[in-house]
Amino acid sequence: MSPEAFNSLFSLLIGFSLAGALSSGYQAFLTKPAGFGLLTEEAPKAFAAVPFLVFAAPFIIMRNTLRGHRIEKRRVEFVMMATIIAGFWSMMSGTCVLMALKAAGVVA
Repeated sequence: MSPEAFNSLFSLLIGFSLAGALSSGYQAFLTKPAGFGLLTEEAPKAFAAVPFLVFAAPFIIMRNTLRGHRIEKRRVEFVMMATIIAGFWSMMSGTCVLMALKAAGVVA
């Protein structure tokens, strides 16, 4: 495996892990699942939710997609498309986290 492919895979995994941890932490503290409905709150809450949703979105997209496939019998093509979108989003957020860790000197 090339170093670039390994870096991309690691970014993808870090992004999904962070998204799952943020969403699970939100649900543990507030006893309701995180969702994109946070953006419909009043302005200060909606602005505060944007950074959270940037990193938690891959988990929310996958959770909503899999529930929609099971409950609403959504087509497999829709599930595949949402999985690809969540994967790219996860890879980009994971890249941001890795760059922040490198800048802080935590990761070489």
